[in-house]
Amino acid sequence: MTGKHLHIVTHEVPWPADYGGVIDLFYKIKTLHELGVNIHLHCFSKDMQTQPSLQQYCNSIHYYKRKNNIGSFSFSIPYIVNSRASKELVANLQKDNYPVLLEGVHCCHVLHSGALGNRKVVVRLHNVEHEYYRQLARHEKNIIKKFYFAHESKLLKKFEQAIACKATFIAVSKADAEVYKQSFNANDIHYLSVFLPYTLAVGKEGKGCFCLYHGNLAINENEEAAIWLLQNVFNNIETPFVVAGKNPTARLQNIVGKFSNACLVANPTNKEMQDMICKAHVHVLPSLNKTGVKLKLLNALFNGRHCLGNKAGIDGSGVEKYCHIAEDASSFKQKIKELYQQPFTQQEIEQRQGLLQTQFNNEVNAKKLMTFLW
Repeated sequence: MTGKHLHIVTHEVPWPADYGGVIDLFYKIKTLHELGVNIHLHCFSKDMQTQPSLQQYCNSIHYYKRKNNIGSFSFSIPYIVNSRASKELVANLQKDNYPVLLEGVHCCHVLHSGALGNRKVVVRLHNVEHEYYRQLARHEKNIIKKFYFAHESKLLKKFEQAIACKATFIAVSKADAEVYKQSFNANDIHYLSVFLPYTLAVGKEGKGCFCLYHGNLAINENEEAAIWLLQNVFNNIETPFVVAGKNPTARLQNIVGKFSNACLVANPTNKEMQDMICKAHVHVLPSLNKTGVKLKLLNALFNGRHCLGNKAGIDGSGVEKYCHIAEDASSFKQKIKELYQQPFTQQEIEQRQGLLQTQFNNEVNAKKLMTFLW
């Protein structure tokens, strides 16, 4: 052991690591543990369900109830922050003077309040949150949810401005780091790649048999991206297209049913999803939101074949030269036609393996993170 102790505060329980929101969290914790860091984990949870699997990586684990009620709705503090305000968390953090890693703006009530004083605090940015919520509001059809997302976006912009110079910030994309510099005058912000479960690029040579869009389909921007692809890109080409992901709405199911070349796979298991990613020939992953980094893109990149997206989803991710870019329906159609006839090569696999060994090397990135904490 290094003798180094670290508090990590997470917005959710980081296990099971089976979706984008917790993959970076879990593999960061695992790698820091392997480097000898004594981790004191603090997790917010709606159901307070414990995860014994995390005990092997942490010296101590504390669970806090996330307040999921109208009392957490505020006209000054964002709901995602206020619902995670905890006197118990503050008391536990104040028992020592170890550095604190706050995972996401969600966990920054303790930073905003000044409760940590002059402690070393690092904030891992998952997104530029106010922009993320602005896009959710833009694409939301339900009027109540639309109001909530818009209200949250306004509060988040003020909140992010208020905390931008109170800690060291580590962004998941170069684009997010630049926003904090330009919009909030943050002077202690850095870029660090996400932590991933992959050690090998395992995309298969040759050709797959369909195009794939995957994601959490309950998130409105993902649903809108899938619908846009159906209605504007795959509407008059014969290429097979699969949409796969969690909790698709009836609206999406009805729209997919109108296309003879498309099908929907609802709520696949992780094994089923990875099997589809392996068998697809072109991963078509446009994004309607330009913040953060898309874990589904990295999953496709290291486990699949050709990846096609737009600048909003790829710029600042560090993987731009490994992906194909299109911006409108016409260019997406053209790229799909080209890529669908183009075998995936061993050379491309080796290039992606090199990327895993450098930019997405968990051990290298954990050591870099440690330089910001101590």
